[in-house]
Amino acid sequence: MKESKKTLLKVLHYIGKYSIYLVFSLIFAAVTVALTLYLPILTGDALDLIIEKGLVDFDGIFDILKKMAVVILLTAAAQWLMNICNNRITYHVVRDIRYEAFKKIQILPLKYIDGHAYGDIVSRVIADADQFADGLLMGFTQLFTGVITIFGTLGFMVAINVKITIVVVLVTPLSLFMANFIAKRTYSMFRLQSQTRGEQTAFIDEMIGNQKVVQAFGQQERMLERFDEINGRLEKCSLKATFFSSLTNPCTRFVNSIVYACVGVAGAFAAIMGLTGVAGGITVGKLSCLLSYANQYTKPFNEISGVITELQNAIACAGRLFELIEEEPQIPDAKDAKVLGQPDGSVELSHVYFSYVPEQKLIEDFNLSVKPGQRVAVVGPTGCGKTTLINLLMRFYDVGEGQIKVSGIDIRDMTRKSLRKSYGMVLQDTWLREGTIRDNIIIGKPDATEAEIIEAAKASHAHSFIKRLPNGYDTIIKEDGGSLSQGQKQLLCITRVMLCLPPMLILDEATSSIDTRTEIRIQKAFARMMQGRTSFIVAHRLSTIKEADIILVMKDGNIIEQGKHEELLKQGGFYANLYQSQFAH
Repeated sequence: MKESKKTLLKVLHYIGKYSIYLVFSLIFAAVTVALTLYLPILTGDALDLIIEKGLVDFDGIFDILKKMAVVILLTAAAQWLMNICNNRITYHVVRDIRYEAFKKIQILPLKYIDGHAYGDIVSRVIADADQFADGLLMGFTQLFTGVITIFGTLGFMVAINVKITIVVVLVTPLSLFMANFIAKRTYSMFRLQSQTRGEQTAFIDEMIGNQKVVQAFGQQERMLERFDEINGRLEKCSLKATFFSSLTNPCTRFVNSIVYACVGVAGAFAAIMGLTGVAGGITVGKLSCLLSYANQYTKPFNEISGVITELQNAIACAGRLFELIEEEPQIPDAKDAKVLGQPDGSVELSHVYFSYVPEQKLIEDFNLSVKPGQRVAVVGPTGCGKTTLINLLMRFYDVGEGQIKVSGIDIRDMTRKSLRKSYGMVLQDTWLREGTIRDNIIIGKPDATEAEIIEAAKASHAHSFIKRLPNGYDTIIKEDGGSLSQGQKQLLCITRVMLCLPPMLILDEATSSIDTRTEIRIQKAFARMMQGRTSFIVAHRLSTIKEADIILVMKDGNIIEQGKHEELLKQGGFYANLYQSQFAH
């Protein structure tokens, strides 16, 4: 419960920004309740005008009916305005929390993204936020009117008969106890339901993204079994949460029936006393008022108990959102961080240590000095640290020890944006967003002219296939390239870098999905592009790096050999063995 209280306080902090809507909502709720409670008085007055057969004040009843029509219209208007205020509060708060969550994703360290299922993160921002909105909206709509109705009806009942009101108040704590008892036990169940739903979303996302692999290896049945297992757990925790939360309404209804019966019995005796002229009696009209108030007094307890259940679910979902929002962000740029202008291309790594997991060492005492304009190729077996080196150069991860300098400045002393802007990066894994071909090419240079775009596309040999598309550069593609082949998607990523032509380049298996004939052409384009630019080339196909100024051979996070292609072959070491294994007949 401590956790849910903390989450509720955080939600109230967001609601505080829209206090003006909150104030108006409370005012309209009070007006709605006051007018609703005024109706039974008018009904009672009308009943008291019906004395007996032949003694009915029709003129008085007609006047009361006109008043009732006005009251009903005003009640409807106040309720409508209250709902508008509640909608404003709810959707502004959810919008703000969603924005904060998405904003946090932009500055989270990559180790968080790598360590969590993408589907679970999506589930928090989308599904949990929707659940939270539903619970919050119900809370505002029914909680305000419910609480005001309870106190309002008590006030009206006291004005009619104090003794009967005392009977009602004495039975009330039983209803509150039941609602509180159940609410305490539903929060943990709703939280588990939300977590399991996130796990299911993550699994579905994973399966859709890798459906070809699943089908190629005949894993459909196994994946169905895994999904069925998660679905079964979700069913169990959802049933438990729903079962216990659904107990609230019938339990409180039982107590409310007792309250209504007590008022009916006590009120009937008081009405008999009134008819016989005994002091402390009431009229039949007043009795009808009391019965109506007893019903209205108990009704909010049912609604509030339902609201508490929904709020438990909403708070559990909000808690998962706040967990994301409050995650430790990446180390921010220093206040005095320099903006890297036009780097000279020199890169120096001094005594660098790094590991993704503390107990599993990866890069140890790594030293490298790259002169401006040098082409540095990085080769080695899988898991040797090639991609990790790229992550460190781009500062996607910070070094554990040591330092990396660009143009003589420690990269931790410069802004990430200016550092990354100085690199042009083409990765083995392509990324394209939904939009036109043109939109995807100009990501790094939004103000590029049409001529520049076409020139870059021709240089990367993408122009010919783009022109064959239905609408050329205006062809809209879906997320991750849609129907484009892997090679075509990679050509677009290369075009993106060709358009920017930054001072330094990182090519991580940049031509891995391209046919040999096109690769030869692109290698020539790369050669022109790399002239005068410091370039880091990660490659498995050693034929693509023969022209590199220096080849670094990595193994277990260390440089074990370095030199030009011919020099390394003559040494007959690890590189020579790698090369021979690729070209052995």
